[in-house]
Amino acid sequence: MERVTRLSGEKAVVIFTANIDCPMSHAVTTLFSGLGVGAVMHELDKDPRGRDMERDLARRLGRNPPIPAVFIGGKLVGSTDRIISLHLGGKLVPMLKAAGAMWL
Repeated sequence: MERVTRLSGEKAVVIFTANIDCPMSHAVTTLFSGLGVGAVMHELDKDPRGRDMERDLARRLGRNPPIPAVFIGGKLVGSTDRIISLHLGGKLVPMLKAAGAMWL
């Protein structure tokens, strides 16, 4: 969907979630915050086209529910499990640096 593509390029890190109280979304945003990365959050339950975007994200990720869905540098990286795996494997920080989300 064009809207997801457009919104995902707003900033170096963009997270689509159902609501800010989602524990998985909280874990991901806490990780990024701890790394000094400010992510843009889009709460699909507050967007009039949220259901359409959620269906698009489910199709892209191949899972339902598709949230949180994390984009880095405008590219879909995945959900919580993928982000944590990248972080534990030492690959998340270089990816964030390459996207301009962090400098140190």
